[in-house]
Amino acid sequence: MKQKKSIIQTITASREASLLIVLVLLCVVITIKSPSFMTYKSITDMLKNNTATMIMAVGMLGVLLVGGIDISVASTLALAGMSVGMLMKYGVVTNTLALFLIAIAIGGVCGLINGLIVSKGKVLPIIATMGAMYIYRGLAYLVANEQWASAENLGSFKEFALQKFLGLNKVIWVLIIVYVIFFVVMKWTTLGRKVYAVGSNKEAAQISGINASNIELYVFVVMGLLAGLCGALAVSVYSSAQPNMLFGKEMDVIAACVIGGVSMQGGRGSVVGALLGGLVLAIIAKALPLVGIESIAQNTVKGVIILAVIILNVLTQRSLDKNNLKAREM
Repeated sequence: MKQKKSIIQTITASREASLLIVLVLLCVVITIKSPSFMTYKSITDMLKNNTATMIMAVGMLGVLLVGGIDISVASTLALAGMSVGMLMKYGVVTNTLALFLIAIAIGGVCGLINGLIVSKGKVLPIIATMGAMYIYRGLAYLVANEQWASAENLGSFKEFALQKFLGLNKVIWVLIIVYVIFFVVMKWTTLGRKVYAVGSNKEAAQISGINASNIELYVFVVMGLLAGLCGALAVSVYSSAQPNMLFGKEMDVIAACVIGGVSMQGGRGSVVGALLGGLVLAIIAKALPLVGIESIAQNTVKGVIILAVIILNVLTQRSLDKNNLKAREM
């Protein structure tokens, strides 16, 4: 006879539920220390400032699901952002939509190159994207040519990050739209199921008729497209374009996925998990200065919190696997 699960067992058997509890506890603790944290303006500012990391996290989800990794995302972002910044600085292109499309296209090309090297060239993703990380960042510096684009060079483009639609900042709308699209694709489409299948068992997926190398190529291209989009968003949000923009942020993108329960070995993870992981990082980044932790110690505290959340995720996954095993035995 099947035993009824308690509420606590149900919660601990779900990565997303346990992570949501961590988020709530974080917010409660921070609000007690700094009541201004939970205001509407504070939350929207936090989301706007962390949109690039959160959007790239859902792209990284796809890459990790097939057993890959892409550490060139921040460099791709910088190349795309610097390119549109220079186009505006010299008056070559000034239309906001055109600039976004150019940035996305540049990111797509970078992702395509990474994908071809990994999927067709059979180079290890960590090696391929490590080389690409240096190449794309170097190209960003070449595009800059010892220049940078300031707020006065960006014209109406910088206004995008200040404008609202239905009372919500447009940058946050972009974040919402990206996550909704990915949730639908990964949950209810054949393509989403193929990504999970390749990550779970590549050989079995190929036997069943799935072209694994094309799926690998697809996830890297999508990752590049999102990094390009984030390059344009970062220029608008920070009202500047510099070749060193968001340097090192690829680690935050990967951390957001790992916090969200995405397996580094492929086949396991969810869009909701990536979102929650990104929110945890965003809250930590916003909260540490608010609670009075000195900047010199912030990275240490951030690392401790991330490690604690990952350990919780590991324990939750073990509980989930154990419960699944028991269910099969009964």
